Formats: sequence, structure tokens, C-alpha cells
Amino acid sequence: MAYPGNPAPRLTDGAGSTLPLLAYLAIATVLMVADLRGGFAAKARVQLTTLVEPVWWLASAPGRLSDGASEFFSSRAALQQENERLHRELQVNASRLHRLLAVAEENQRLRGLLGGTRGYRLEAQLASIIDVDLDPSRQRIVLDAGGNDGVRVGQAMIDAGGVLGQVIEVTPRHSTALLLTDPEHAVPVQVARTGLRAIAYGTGRTDMLRLPSIPQSGDIRVGDRLVTSGIGGRFPAGFPVGVILSVQPDETQAFVVAEARPSARLDRGVEVLLVSNTTTGVDAGPPLPPPPVPVQDPAPAGADAPAVDPGQADAPQPQEPVE
Repeated sequence: MAYPGNPAPRLTDGAGSTLPLLAYLAIATVLMVADLRGGFAAKARVQLTTLVEPVWWLASAPGRLSDGASEFFSSRAALQQENERLHRELQVNASRLHRLLAVAEENQRLRGLLGGTRGYRLEAQLASIIDVDLDPSRQRIVLDAGGNDGVRVGQAMIDAGGVLGQVIEVTPRHSTALLLTDPEHAVPVQVARTGLRAIAYGTGRTDMLRLPSIPQSGDIRVGDRLVTSGIGGRFPAGFPVGVILSVQPDETQAFVVAEARPSARLDRGVEVLLVSNTTTGVDAGPPLPPPPVPVQDPAPAGADAPAVDPGQADAPQPQEPVE
């Protein structure tokens, strides 16, 4: 039943609104099938991305400029702080170097007054490690420098940390060095804090040295630094050897046994420095005075005068020096 002003809906009206939707679904289905078989959508996305990339670059330019500016100023501030810190350290190190130079000059003057130890300087030579043997019973390394390079048996070997050992065998092109921790190695050391002298022996371990027979009255503590004492002349004085880790009485309770950690990096590193003390002729000192002329006792009365060589009768006789 139809009312005036409200006409009944017709079938053609519903079909007209559904046909576009069916057309869209058909087009979408065709596109999906085509994309599945030919990958047209992926290619289209690549092309669109290439076209839109300049727009993205322009859109992100303000952010990139802001980040670059902040990074530039932060890096500039950090570099300024680092420069100031290094400048202060340089001034401190320069003052320390001047003091060390003054101490070295004073030490040289004192050596000149004492005599017998003047004219020593440090000779150093760089060598590379080509073989390492860290067996507990045999700890040695082989260097690429030998007799042709001036290496000598007995030269001390150090690295950036401290004493490594000493050269025991030299060939024309290579040399073998005994490490500090070898059971057959020993080095005279001195406690830097107190000056106490001792002998540090190798234990076969790369992280341990042993100092036996220290008197009970010896002032040695955990944390004390050990340096070479220079006794014997094999190791120049003053090089770091190790740090005391423990101190305990021995079995007899009459002495103290200390254990130390080596300062050198025995299990790493590829280069070492060979050092030795050499004498120079600069500080040879003044010449010694000539020996005094012996004075002979006069011949006793009545004794025969010694015979005189006729060829020396007219030779001038030596005169006694006058004070």
C-alpha cells in the first residue's frame, strides 16, 4: 500500500547503488591477481618511493640541520674541554720533566764526586717477538734481532710495564731471552718505598714472583712497588719489576717470604726494548796524577858507589817535583 508523498522503493534503485561496489571489487581482484603474478605493485612502490624521496629529504632537512648543529657545538665544547685538560697535563708533565732533569744533573754531579760510577748512559734497541715459550719449566721468547743488529748476551729486556727478562743466547739474526718468571731467573730488586734490597725469583707462572729470605725486620708491605736495584750491572736501576701481593713468614719463622705480581705484560705484546748501561768518554774525569818518584836511601859510608853507564854519564838527571 502506498501513501501519497512516499513512493515505494524500486528494484532499480538498489541495483544502481550496488553496481559501483561490485565494479570496485572486480578491479581490486584483477589488480591483486596481476600483482601476484607480475609484481606490479612492488615496482609501482619503488617508483613512487623514488619520486617522493626528494620530498622526504626536504621534510627531514630541518631535523637534520638541528641534529648536526647540536652535535657540532657539543663536539666543539668537548674538544675545548679536552684541549684544556691536555694543556694542563702538558704543563704538569713539563714541570715534572724539568724537575727530573734537575735531579738527573744533581745525580750526575754526585756520581762525579763519588767516582767510579760516572759516564753511564742508557742504550736501547727495539726488537719484535717471533716465538714464545711459556711452559712452566721453560719460559723464553725469540726475537728478530741478533748479533748483526748489535744484540749482546746479558742485555735487559723491558716493555711498557717493566722488566721482561734478559738475553741469554745470540745468533747473527735472532736472539733468545729468558723471561723474568722462568724458574731459573733471578733479578736484584729494591722496594721503592723503603729501599730494602732483595732478590726476586721466577716461579714458572706468568703472574707470580717470589722473594724469599727477607729479614723479619725488613720493612715490606702489600702494595709496595719493586724496582731494579742496579746491583750486578746486568739490569739498569729504576725499572719496575712488580708489586707485592702477599707477605708471610717462611717455615723457619726466621725470615719472610713475599710474592709479587710482575709489572711487565708477559703474556701479551709483540715488541720489546733491549736496554743496557754503556760507558761514555764524556765524563771520564780528570787524569790521575803521576805516581810519586821513589826516593832512594843514600848509600852507607864506605860502600862502593854504583857503576854508571858511560853512555848516560852526560844525560840530565831527573829533578824532584817541587810543590
